[in-house]
Amino acid sequence: MSLFGALSTAISGLNAQSAAFGNISDNVANSQTTGYKRVDTSFQDYLTTSTATVNESGAVVAQPDYVNNVQGTVSQSDNPLALAITGQGFFAVSQATGIVNNVPTFDPEQYYTRNGNFSMNAEGYLVNTAGQYLNGWTADISKGAINQNALVPIQVTQTSYNPQATTKVTLSANLPATPASGTATTTSPLSSQITVYDSLGTAQTIDLNWSQTSSNDWTLDIKAVSNTGTTTDCGSADIVFGSTTGITVPDGTIGSVVSDPSSSLALTTSDATSPTAGSAAWLRFNAPFGSSGSQPIMLNLGTYGGTSGLTQYAGTTYNLEGLTQDGVPPGSYSSVTMQENGDVVVNYNNGQSRTIAQIPLVTFNDPNQLQRQNGQAFSATTTSGQPLANAVNTNGAGSLVTSSVENSNVDIATEFSQLIVAQEAYSANAKVVTSSDQMLQVTINMKT
Repeated sequence: MSLFGALSTAISGLNAQSAAFGNISDNVANSQTTGYKRVDTSFQDYLTTSTATVNESGAVVAQPDYVNNVQGTVSQSDNPLALAITGQGFFAVSQATGIVNNVPTFDPEQYYTRNGNFSMNAEGYLVNTAGQYLNGWTADISKGAINQNALVPIQVTQTSYNPQATTKVTLSANLPATPASGTATTTSPLSSQITVYDSLGTAQTIDLNWSQTSSNDWTLDIKAVSNTGTTTDCGSADIVFGSTTGITVPDGTIGSVVSDPSSSLALTTSDATSPTAGSAAWLRFNAPFGSSGSQPIMLNLGTYGGTSGLTQYAGTTYNLEGLTQDGVPPGSYSSVTMQENGDVVVNYNNGQSRTIAQIPLVTFNDPNQLQRQNGQAFSATTTSGQPLANAVNTNGAGSLVTSSVENSNVDIATEFSQLIVAQEAYSANAKVVTSSDQMLQVTINMKT
């Protein structure tokens, strides 16, 4: 090995350790950066000549060693829209390039990140602290289906929740076999009320009044009370408990439901003529609500011979176990929440919610070959493999932790240890340079 070769090799060593120093510095600086993935350093030697008898000096080159697949610690956040990934997946994000007609335009290239510290901007988009827009699969609200054919920036539209007219009322109660004296009569019926909604979302009231006509035989009178206080008779029906002609059921369960022909109550033909044990027991009546003045509502009483709906067992008092309806009043936007299954859910002040999008996790064959970009983002390369969008908790993509963020995967103690090693290696290479220089000076001085 010549002196010039030794000098050249030592200089390459200085350059290599300088590169390692730079990577360490970058890691330490980003030790508190959400979703940051550290860069280690590996070294590779280059030979000029190496045989059994000759070895010429070569060089050393520092190469970045990416560890994008190493999990960072997950910590809780006060941000309800923050998400952390535990696993191999990445969030798909887009970069905004400008605004046209008050609508942001996006770079067609897709980017990927582990920075899940999202918030909602003024336009309703979910944006992380690096300004990247979260992409997801949109939901067809009318069908309740997720469209997995395309990833697009998720936008939360703060629209109202349209009202839904009540179409079904479900009753679960026990009528007393021996009502207390003075109760369960036509003048003093056992009653329960429920609030229902018309097509405009206006609250109305339905009264269910029960009077016992004989042992195991009850009359149900249904009345509608409008929000203005007007009471309308919606009809009546006769309900018999226990086995009746043509059907055998346990005592205390519904055996017959027959509407009063003079009322507006209606039964299906099969229920009216030949009910069977286990078939549905219900009535349909028309309430004078809504713009049409006639709102059909089904009253679900359970099943013939069943014990989960309306029954008549021993007792003296009316026991109402449940009375529900499927109508919804109008609602205004209240908040947006992230779910652990990736659903983005909008909540309304009427107690309703709807899924507007789903967040997939994107995986790669070799995530360590991704191209680093600004803002803790990455882009796909030929060596990383094509991105594959997966539903959360499928195909090894990982899971989501809500109200949490993934911290940098930098370990400060390890970085400081590597810093000391790099510093000593740099000093050693510098010593070789100075020693080579001194030896060259000796050679030059031989002329004199």
